[in-house]
Amino acid sequence: MTDRTQAPAGIFPPVTTPFDTRTGDVAPGQFRQNIARVLAQGVAGVVVSGSTGEAPLLDSDEQQTLVELAREELRDGKLLIAGTGAESTRQTIALSKAAAAAGADVVLVRPPSYFSAGATLETLAAHFRAVADASPVPVLVYNIPKYTHLALAPVLLEQLANHERIIGVKDSSGDPKSVAAYREAVPRWAVLVGGASLLLTALELRCQGGIVGVACFAPGLCVQLVREFERGDRAASGALQDRITPLDKEIVGKLGPAGVKAAMDAVGLYGGPVRAPLAPISPADRERVSALVRGD
Repeated sequence: MTDRTQAPAGIFPPVTTPFDTRTGDVAPGQFRQNIARVLAQGVAGVVVSGSTGEAPLLDSDEQQTLVELAREELRDGKLLIAGTGAESTRQTIALSKAAAAAGADVVLVRPPSYFSAGATLETLAAHFRAVADASPVPVLVYNIPKYTHLALAPVLLEQLANHERIIGVKDSSGDPKSVAAYREAVPRWAVLVGGASLLLTALELRCQGGIVGVACFAPGLCVQLVREFERGDRAASGALQDRITPLDKEIVGKLGPAGVKAAMDAVGLYGGPVRAPLAPISPADRERVSALVRGD
């Protein structure tokens, strides 16, 4: 493990990728401004090129540019995590090396999914081991069955648990039983939840925090929930969870990156358009998103 990397803990927004409304290119100024704004709310770092960042719709040069831009904004021990999942082991390694060279502290690696029907415990374990062997920075395993249609079994994590360069897992299954099983399977790893609806549950299970889409537009609420929990105030953290859950289920869960970007627009950040083939949300949904973030 590199000496610049501590185990990830706390709240990490999986920041969106802003696109210029005219050209469709990545918008560097808005990207840096968004990161500065969420960092000011006390988050522990950011994730770039994740699912909420529309990673599958970015080319490798764009992904590297985002890491470079984010690195310029992060100071004071804030972690920069970069999504580097790809369809081949070779490509995942190349993206991981490029992200590390651009300044990432940790890489977040989803399983290859196009040929998921043929994936086995052995092929998945070999993939993650090969990536971790070659990556210059530590690896977080990423379980996101909503998009990969492949749920990573706890036994896979157990098989990877002794690899010195794999330091944790992000579980975006949305299932508290999965979070609990992951926590039990890899007691020495960081376990981060991928949905803000389960943030308090995850903390109660002794997980380290979350990489949650709600933190892209309401980072303060998520950070405050962790602080209240750490202070032992169950009532306050429970009340915050009650505020956060509808934001997660209705905006992040149902509307995806387009919903998160609309919520960002509603709070004065730059959300902007999604990249085709993703579609913008309807005017009615945009109104609903605005009402939700206002707390109406």
